[in-house]
Amino acid sequence: MVLAAAALMLGPLVVDAQSSVPAKAKKVTFTVGIKQDIDSLNPFTGIVASAYEMYQLNYETLTDYSVKDFSAKPALAESWDTSADGLTWTYHLRAGLKWSDGQPLTARDVAYTFNRVRKGKYEQTNFGNYVAAMTSVEAPDDRTVVIKVSKPTPIMLHLYVYILPEHIWKDIDEKKVTDYTNEPTGAGIVGSGPFLVTEHKKGQFVRLRANPMYWGGRPKVDELVFRIFNNEDSLAQALRRGEIDFADDLGSNVFKSLKNAPGVTTFPAKSSGFDEIAMNTGAALDDGTPIGDGHPALKDKRVRVAIAHAVDTKTLVDRVFGGFATAGTSIIPSLYQDLHYDPGSSAYTFDPAEADRLLDAAGYKKAANGIRTMPNGRPLRFRLFGRSNSQNSQQTVQFVQGWLKDIGIDVRSKIVSEDSLTEIIGQGNFDLFEWGWVVEPDPNYQLSTFTCANRSYKDAGTVYANLSDSFYCNKAYDALFTRQSQQVDVAARAETVKAMQKMLYEDAPYVVTAYYDDLEAYRSDRFTGFQAQPSPHGSLLFQYGTHSYRTIRPVTKAAGPKAAQSPRSGLVVGGVIGGAAVLGGLVFLGLRGRRRPRSEVE
Repeated sequence: MVLAAAALMLGPLVVDAQSSVPAKAKKVTFTVGIKQDIDSLNPFTGIVASAYEMYQLNYETLTDYSVKDFSAKPALAESWDTSADGLTWTYHLRAGLKWSDGQPLTARDVAYTFNRVRKGKYEQTNFGNYVAAMTSVEAPDDRTVVIKVSKPTPIMLHLYVYILPEHIWKDIDEKKVTDYTNEPTGAGIVGSGPFLVTEHKKGQFVRLRANPMYWGGRPKVDELVFRIFNNEDSLAQALRRGEIDFADDLGSNVFKSLKNAPGVTTFPAKSSGFDEIAMNTGAALDDGTPIGDGHPALKDKRVRVAIAHAVDTKTLVDRVFGGFATAGTSIIPSLYQDLHYDPGSSAYTFDPAEADRLLDAAGYKKAANGIRTMPNGRPLRFRLFGRSNSQNSQQTVQFVQGWLKDIGIDVRSKIVSEDSLTEIIGQGNFDLFEWGWVVEPDPNYQLSTFTCANRSYKDAGTVYANLSDSFYCNKAYDALFTRQSQQVDVAARAETVKAMQKMLYEDAPYVVTAYYDDLEAYRSDRFTGFQAQPSPHGSLLFQYGTHSYRTIRPVTKAAGPKAAQSPRSGLVVGGVIGGAAVLGGLVFLGLRGRRRPRSEVE
């Protein structure tokens, strides 16, 4: 729908594309079109891609990932050193750091943030894996942070924990934090990043302004606006009309339609994400107490492997992703070549006959109606959930439903919103679902989502969802997870990481369907200065860091046709509204992955 009032609130286009330079008297606003609203501005609560984009814009981390190759680079910490035994890490903060409200940003804020995560249960859902080895975090002076660990660990240069202002968050205790929204008031959310969230309208937009206190200098645009669209056709039309400057997370058909649009550049970025069909391997709490109503047949590895043989990933790449993807295998994408496990000749090929053979041999016989049954007579009738705001998800669900029917599995599909699906997964009330993850350069977080400890947990009588969504639990896998988290030898750790992926591949809690491209398009007649991460073919936005946001700038010469240069008018809004919810005593925080599920590509 079009809301003129909201459009006026967002303001007109601030760059005069008819002139050779931006109008000095006007704000420079860069507007991004997305299809996924944030679920929470509280970093301890939010989980979706759009939320993490706001966190990293608003809050800095100790170190950052380089735009070139994901190597560690300074952020709040300008340098660091470690003891000879690797058990003490000392980070030296930049001089003169300030929060956006003018308060000094010191090592005490850093220590406060890490210690809060270390000591809090709720806070560990999103950040616990970064602090697992820490035994103490201290601030001996304003510019020095000393972190001691129990054993050497490779993640100390990639502590992607957003540093929070102690003077704000100290008043939000463990009882308040679960409901704390962190919505902006006044001058906006107090932060240290290049931009500050100043306004959020659910399902409509998020507005941010440049942070004058940012240590790296003021960005070249004054304001960011993220507008939320309920379908990608509207998103593409807004880009064509010049109502937005950047369109993220496009489907292949819409992306192709923009290729020759005046003033628009399309960019098929190589992404660090994957899509999957996830299976309920036996929903339970971290102590093993069963929850949910998943079909018991999916506890049988033979059934899961048969399903893997029944899914034609090549067809999904061609028909759903329009060729802008490669067939998936393991949970660390091929973008990370040194860590990616390639099953090679042992890969699950599309082979319905083999799927039938496996199910027959396991005793799942076909009844007269063609549907297989368990030995106790219960039919293999599974619920398969897809996502309403993802065309790719819906198409994938249709294909999978047909393929599983061909091998005698009756699938009842249901399309729901992402927030509803998050709740369903948290309860364990599913059999199969389609979604995905975006994987950090360091594999620790992604690997942790399959550990027994990251299943749902109970605290003070309330059950909280954690990161595991397949509820996979394997003590041998957990032992390898502990090993890799302590391996500082890069090659040795890579072998352990690959062994873990091999174990998951063979146990098949997921069928990884595709490593997709991140299809982006932007108004190259208006803005330039984007940096791809990793260089030169990676994503232009939604990166690990805020690289492009700090370097984009208005073009100095008009390039597009006059029709594409009109001021913005009208605001197409809509989309999925996420958030933490409480149903029947179960708290759902979202399950979709460190930094992101993307709305279309997750």
